[in-house]
Amino acid sequence: MDMNEIKEIFFQECEEQLAELESGLLKLNDGDRDPETVNAVFRAVHSIKGGAGAFGLDDLVSFAHVFETTLDCVRSNRLDPGPEVLKVMLKSADVLADLTNAARDGGSVDEARSRQLIKELEALANGEVPQASAVAEPVAPVSKAAPVAVAPVVNDEGFQPVAFSFDDFETEEPASMEMPTYEIVFKPKSDLYAKGNDATLLLRDLSRLGEMSIHCDMDTLPSLDRLSPETAYFSWKVSLKTDKGEDAIRTVFEFAEWDCDLDVSLVSGETAPVGEELPMQPVPFDLSILDDEPVGPIGVIEEEEQLAAQQEIRNAAVAAAGTASNVLQMAQSAARAPAEKSVGAAASAAAQSAAAQQAAASAATPTIRVDLDRVDRLINLVGELVINQAMLSQSVVENDANGTSSINMGLEELQQLTREIQDSVMAIRAQPVKPVFQRMSRIVREIADMTGKSVRLITEGENTEVDKTVIDKLAEPLTHMIRNAVDHGLETPEKRLAAGKSAEGTVRLTAKHRSGRIVIELADDGAGINREKVRQKAIDNDLIAADANLSDEEIDNLIFHAGFSTADKISDISGRGVGMDVVKRSIQALGGRINISSKPGHGSVFTMSLPLTLAVLDGMVVTVANQTLVVPLTAIVETLQPEAAAIHSFGSNQRLISIRNSFCPLVDVGRILNFRASQANPVEGVALLVESEGGGQRALMVDAIQGQRQVVIKSLEANYTHVPGIAAATILGDGRVALILDVDTIVAASRGQSLKPEMSLAAAG
Repeated sequence: MDMNEIKEIFFQECEEQLAELESGLLKLNDGDRDPETVNAVFRAVHSIKGGAGAFGLDDLVSFAHVFETTLDCVRSNRLDPGPEVLKVMLKSADVLADLTNAARDGGSVDEARSRQLIKELEALANGEVPQASAVAEPVAPVSKAAPVAVAPVVNDEGFQPVAFSFDDFETEEPASMEMPTYEIVFKPKSDLYAKGNDATLLLRDLSRLGEMSIHCDMDTLPSLDRLSPETAYFSWKVSLKTDKGEDAIRTVFEFAEWDCDLDVSLVSGETAPVGEELPMQPVPFDLSILDDEPVGPIGVIEEEEQLAAQQEIRNAAVAAAGTASNVLQMAQSAARAPAEKSVGAAASAAAQSAAAQQAAASAATPTIRVDLDRVDRLINLVGELVINQAMLSQSVVENDANGTSSINMGLEELQQLTREIQDSVMAIRAQPVKPVFQRMSRIVREIADMTGKSVRLITEGENTEVDKTVIDKLAEPLTHMIRNAVDHGLETPEKRLAAGKSAEGTVRLTAKHRSGRIVIELADDGAGINREKVRQKAIDNDLIAADANLSDEEIDNLIFHAGFSTADKISDISGRGVGMDVVKRSIQALGGRINISSKPGHGSVFTMSLPLTLAVLDGMVVTVANQTLVVPLTAIVETLQPEAAAIHSFGSNQRLISIRNSFCPLVDVGRILNFRASQANPVEGVALLVESEGGGQRALMVDAIQGQRQVVIKSLEANYTHVPGIAAATILGDGRVALILDVDTIVAASRGQSLKPEMSLAAAG
């Protein structure tokens, strides 16, 4: 594997880490204070920084280091992740993603924004909490050099200490305290370098913790003729003066500790606070002396106890499992439960057992990275297998009238097995919509900042799976819809308060499975569609006549027309009439449909219905004017045989069919597609009751039904050209090409009794 392949793997892992980072920050923003959530966010940035350093991506390393330092303050309870703090961190996550993309694709980032966020992150790390966050917990100002109690403690006498300033004692205790000195012995193994780590970068990170002196031991270096380029010979002895503690030192080697020999010892400088007379303890440090009363800052004690708990669980896991991944997961779970000095031995054992169970439950499912081209080739081959199986089955059926031969029975088993293989292969490409939904969080934040609005994005059904091809094409229409919802749908905070709403607007993005399709809803609690304004704009643009009688649904659909915009002026966000028409075309290109539901003063809901996959389709094979067509099964509600008494004429050439005391328009598919010049007799055919998004129910009239089967979708545009009313094509068992009907287009065209290559949305309603 060459360096380019390793680098590509790094960037793939960066995408996962960035998704984990944003997901964790959003959880924190929603009020989640689980220590494991904070640890996951910290690890994501730390991993990106470590990998970037191995490839010399200095800009990415520098920004990630400052970001990591601030997150470490949150992790150690020195910084409260309030709304203003998380606002800075979410912006920092966006810049980190930009820097990663720039490093991969060779682009550039906004350096001014990057420098500004570095200053804000450094200010947060130095304790300069924004005012909005600081007000939430009024605490007396504390000197940076003074230790700070992070939690109230009640001692044995029942007295509770009161927070106060240590400024008056700056010339006494702090001056007499000696900085602890640690001795670190660091000996890398060969695996450390094989995995892309660099001892120099680790030592550089270590130097940031305090004053450091270092000695390189080269005694094991052999002569040149016996030198192996893949063997690690050097080791380092480091003397480090720092008040960060042993936990911070080991954190530097967190992702390399299994590929090196590491020994950390406290050699001097650990002094007890004034008022306590405790003897210096030999290394290793015995935490049992702290069981009676706290002898130092509560935050330090908790860190030491958590470190001891982590080490205990780590040792147990090494003996039981012997794998680095289990060790890390169990150690991380041990840090979730804060150590409490009053907990007995039984409670401690129960906590460790619960932590181990939680680690086992959260163990990641083993995965393997496969080139997408290989998966596509496999899917194409399985598609050809389905077609050949259908051809073989039809040939046997045609030559075996009784249908009882052993060959026929074997073909039925082959058909079932082929279907299972196809379902399994399609599941390989199925991916959750979570990455796309997470990308929308950044869009919401950016548009909210540009418009001065307060917006909250709520996502549901992020784990809903859909074909990767569909996911890749979802980002563009969702981006336009999110921008439209925030810019046009939501009101300003002042208007919302005047209308009796909260100042913060809500945008809800939901995904769910329904009838073999994926349904994505985007809802906002804004003002809804101003239909009078939309109608007047459409008249001004000559899209409709001034006296046109349009329903609310038809007026709402006018916003999808190309060049249509209700913005009063052109801005960086909207006003040029480009956006919602792109949404309409993109959804239709995916074989989907979109519908609008709006209530003035309460908001709007955009509903997109998409196929789960673009490779296979369950359809009903029908005959229309001697042509074979396939109607998607998900669009069919029921089939029925029309009777003469149920057919009613309406107008000059419209017909209705009576179904259970209700009337439904009857659409002659052959006439719409120009397969025949005049309308056929409905009584001689079959009616398919279909349902389309926004178009209601229609009865499609066909000549006959051949059967129901699963077909492999072949792109008509890629192999021929776009045909209005036709979504795609397929190959039947007898080798013939059958066209797959675009139900929504047929229903829309039936209103004008003609099918145009480019139908206007006004005509489509």
